[in-house]
Amino acid sequence: MTTIKQDDLIQSVADAFQFISYYHPLDYIRALGDAYEREQSPAAKDAIAQILTNSRMSAEGHRPICQDTGIAVVFLKVGMNVQWDATMGVQEMINEGVRRAYLDKDNPLRASVLSDPAGKRKSTKDNTPAVVHYEIVPGDHLEVICAAKGGGSEAKSKFAMLNPSDNLVDWVLKTVPTMGAGWCPPGILGIGIGGTPEKAMLLAKESIMAPVDIQDLIGKAARGEKLVRTEELRLELYEKVNALGIGAQGLGGLTTVLDVKVLDYPTHAANLPVAMIPNCAATRHIHFELDGSGPARLQAPSLEDWPKVTWQADTKTATRVDLDTLTKEQIAAWKPGQILLLNGKMLTGRDAAHKRIQDMLSKGEQLPVSFKNRVIYYVGPVDPVRDEVVGPAGPTTATRMDKFTEMMLAQTGLISMIGKSERGPVAIESIKKHKSAYLMAVGGAAYLVAKAIKSAKVVGFADLGMEAIYEFDVKDMPVTVAVDSAGTSVHETGPKEWRIKIGKIPVVA
Repeated sequence: MTTIKQDDLIQSVADAFQFISYYHPLDYIRALGDAYEREQSPAAKDAIAQILTNSRMSAEGHRPICQDTGIAVVFLKVGMNVQWDATMGVQEMINEGVRRAYLDKDNPLRASVLSDPAGKRKSTKDNTPAVVHYEIVPGDHLEVICAAKGGGSEAKSKFAMLNPSDNLVDWVLKTVPTMGAGWCPPGILGIGIGGTPEKAMLLAKESIMAPVDIQDLIGKAARGEKLVRTEELRLELYEKVNALGIGAQGLGGLTTVLDVKVLDYPTHAANLPVAMIPNCAATRHIHFELDGSGPARLQAPSLEDWPKVTWQADTKTATRVDLDTLTKEQIAAWKPGQILLLNGKMLTGRDAAHKRIQDMLSKGEQLPVSFKNRVIYYVGPVDPVRDEVVGPAGPTTATRMDKFTEMMLAQTGLISMIGKSERGPVAIESIKKHKSAYLMAVGGAAYLVAKAIKSAKVVGFADLGMEAIYEFDVKDMPVTVAVDSAGTSVHETGPKEWRIKIGKIPVVA
């Protein structure tokens, strides 16, 4: 009979969420390094280089891989013979571990969890409560998986109740392009099949907790070994999803997914539930067991295990831009896919700030800062520590700000925007109308981006916390012209170009 102590579980969970905030799983890093070596698209290769460099920097500095340090997800397999030496419930113990991890003074993590989700959406301040899944199994130990799941990838989760005669692969290939690049590919796709709707979603989420091992499966198939149906599906989807040409950050390229995971479960004869959940470039999870002998001992990886890839700004081919003197005429000269190095002062703002700006403008109130001839960066940074001016500060998904784009360009004097992923038709039309431009920073390179920020101060809406308006002073911050002043989007042209080059899936006009 094993006894699990309350403090052991709390400390293990706290250590785990700190650990995964700055250490990628090595299987993911190795797979990403292999993808870098294979990649032929310059834009995608540059993006992967930034992600790999950022990963190593985070491992060295013990600072978050991504500014979105995720919602805490915990899978528990509780042995039937386990006893508890605890006064708190299991959910309470896990929440306390999450609280300690996210409030750690040496590496504070961004508290993104909000209570009253359909109402006031008020921050819980400590990223609790965690989402916990329980399974009671034979045995006398406790198996734990801790994962930090970012909002950008969660937002792209998909579910469908297919008819039994429908083609599951066709549904995936039709659905993945609709996810855009907000989930920060290259990453991992989790597919859950069968059961009931909620079971399929849980299977998809659980599947992406497994190690990246698609190359082992490819080798197994090459040797002629017999595959089960889920393995066959993994191989087919891996090849066909990559053949879509979406590529790193949606810029077009050879690698969109590093692996595809599939779990299934028996289902009703009338149904075919299918769920798909992506894991992004900030893939973060860790597995451990407790057997009553104390808290988990988490083995730090060796920095020698990281691929020897170091991204540096290419000052010979990139164009330096002075944000303090930027004009619309200069913006009009930018070309789709052009690499820029930004210098000078920019403003920041996310969903809550844009909503408040909208409310103030509708009432005729003066904004706390002028956006005239300014550039806005869609970001919610991590709090700084020690000598940092700002914590990891990667871009958030730009499409969430699409509905505010016309207001910002027409009413505030804003002339350009920075975020991650593509822009939708409404935003692109507004960009074209106002001869503006949208610039893309690499999602998954938050610590690298932060190193380009030389000063940061809150200039508006301080009560919004990480969603406040900051003014950043940056030096050689790398971005790509994703939508130019004529409305051409590289997230449309890039994947189409590489889908044709790969040549395995026809391009539909």
